[in-house]
Amino acid sequence: MKALQYRAIGAAPEVVTVPDPEPGPGQVVLKVTAAGVCHSDIGMMGRPAEGFPYPLPLTLGHEGVGTVAALGAGVTGLAEGDPVAVYGPWGCGGCAKCAEGKENYCLRAAALGIRPPGLGRPGSMAEYLLIDSARHLVPIDGLDPVATVPLTDAGLTPYHAIKRSLPKLVPGSTAVVIGAGGLGHVAIQLLRAMTPARVVALDVSEDKLRLAREVGAHAAFPSDERAAAAVRELTGGLGAEVVFDFVGVKPTVRTAAAVVAVEGDIALVGLGGAAVAVGFGRLPFEVSVTAPYWGSRSELTEVLALARCGAVSVHTETFTLDEAPVAYERLHQGRIKGRAVVLPHG
Repeated sequence: MKALQYRAIGAAPEVVTVPDPEPGPGQVVLKVTAAGVCHSDIGMMGRPAEGFPYPLPLTLGHEGVGTVAALGAGVTGLAEGDPVAVYGPWGCGGCAKCAEGKENYCLRAAALGIRPPGLGRPGSMAEYLLIDSARHLVPIDGLDPVATVPLTDAGLTPYHAIKRSLPKLVPGSTAVVIGAGGLGHVAIQLLRAMTPARVVALDVSEDKLRLAREVGAHAAFPSDERAAAAVRELTGGLGAEVVFDFVGVKPTVRTAAAVVAVEGDIALVGLGGAAVAVGFGRLPFEVSVTAPYWGSRSELTEVLALARCGAVSVHTETFTLDEAPVAYERLHQGRIKGRAVVLPHG
């Protein structure tokens, strides 16, 4: 089968031919109908050889939707042809966090060498994908695969971040979304669907600010040295109850710290690597700073339910598997509006 692999440090990903996967006991093989392109892949491919976390070559793609193609011995509850989405952050299935469906916070995954598809083990940028357990598959019940696949990360990750701050997103509150790209434009829709908060978007791109307004942001400002003052003015000087930073670089975390309100939340979702200084006098009183990761299995089901009722949708651009390297190149250049989706059989 064809697959898109990252094969050497610093090299561009390339389409190659690899063996078709075969399911072992308890495993499932999917025929991949759609695979999502994520900026975290670019961050991973930009890392130096020293300390690179995964063995190469690596088939990319941690967002996947497909139909069941083959079942290993002992698998129940699925039939060939069933359309499903892949829950990406795999865990051990037996620890306290996994028992809650929070495999994103599995307590034993690192020790056991368990890694997500596309982030350590073969991913969805291929014609077929091997799934380790049927519990990592969620029925999509008639949803469009292209529209659905980004929700497995670009929907689930902001949903998880928003859900933990819901008690603060009450009428009269303000939520700031920094970065209105792949995850950010979904976060805006989720905030509008799940809360009565005023939603403010910040981005350096006018195209993405325009997208933010299209999907429901009440206000959208350039993410520059004047952004914090604009948010403060909009909120009567009080600041935002919750700030979601989907970029995570030094300028954006500085803005997050400058606009958060007393007793507010800052969620550092972006993988830019910058940090917020926490300590007495560094931030307004009792601000909480978190770095949430992906989401739980039950939360993925909830995100798909929101999509099913039309509360959230993802702007997508599609590419064939042979065009997938171009998709990553355009994403790196900031030329993707919303989310890029690869169709391995397209």
